[in-house]
Amino acid sequence: MPVPDAFVARSLDEIRFWSRIMKEHSLFLKLGFRCEDTQLIQEANYFYGVFEQIEQQAHAYPVNVDPQTIRAFNVQVQSAASHIWAFKRKVLGLILHCQLPGGNNFPLLVDHTSREANYFRNRLAELNEGRLDPLPDAIINENVFFLRIMADHAKFISHLLDPSERQLVDQARGFSYDFDQLLFQARDLESMRPQSHTVPLLDQFLDQNRVSVQSLRDFKRTARDLIEACRIKSIIHPLLADHTFREAERFLEIIDAFEGHLSLVQGAAKGPREDEEQEGQGIQGVPGLQDHHH
Repeated sequence: MPVPDAFVARSLDEIRFWSRIMKEHSLFLKLGFRCEDTQLIQEANYFYGVFEQIEQQAHAYPVNVDPQTIRAFNVQVQSAASHIWAFKRKVLGLILHCQLPGGNNFPLLVDHTSREANYFRNRLAELNEGRLDPLPDAIINENVFFLRIMADHAKFISHLLDPSERQLVDQARGFSYDFDQLLFQARDLESMRPQSHTVPLLDQFLDQNRVSVQSLRDFKRTARDLIEACRIKSIIHPLLADHTFREAERFLEIIDAFEGHLSLVQGAAKGPREDEEQEGQGIQGVPGLQDHHH
């Protein structure tokens, strides 16, 4: 298990980031419902308030808060994340069964938001129970998750830009293709486990992903700024543009932290047994997820 201070810092970092994301999902879903979907709109408003309160509470805790307090807070937030996950899956079912004709929430967008809620609740459970992946597994698992998120974002942007914004639509489609390919590569590395757990392979994997995520992050920043200045035609809410930008920034922070851990592993592997240590076994059991955010 993480030491108490690291446990508190990590828990609050996750909750501060993801509670804001969940709050904004509530708004985006509400905006996509039809006027007559009053019950769904009320539920979305309820979740907006729940996660706004959680976000405020997470920012109010001091750094020296008792870990047991945070452990209980994690349980509370995990429950809220489970409830919004169930709400999102219910909405997805309604859309896929053609019960909300004329609504503006893409099924893939609703599924996407539910995957993030599931990620959030699982992360809190892992923190509370001390179930944290070794570094190689953490690297592959986090990248499989976030590469799909990035690919989805590119698809949403291309579909929510006005069709007359031909150049931007083409750029977004290009990012969608690139990230689909990166996701396939990540899943190949995933299926090659544990033999794919070597420092050189994982280092190259992170390098390649970082370059692409930086490009997408910059594209999202430009799109956000153009949307906020009303310089391009779209039906993208300015907050949605900023939301996707923040998630790309989050992914980059995770990649950077993983690369820092891998370089420490490489340094530790130098020595008389260097050849043996460079094999995958040299990085089994290195604690990864517990520290991978700044």
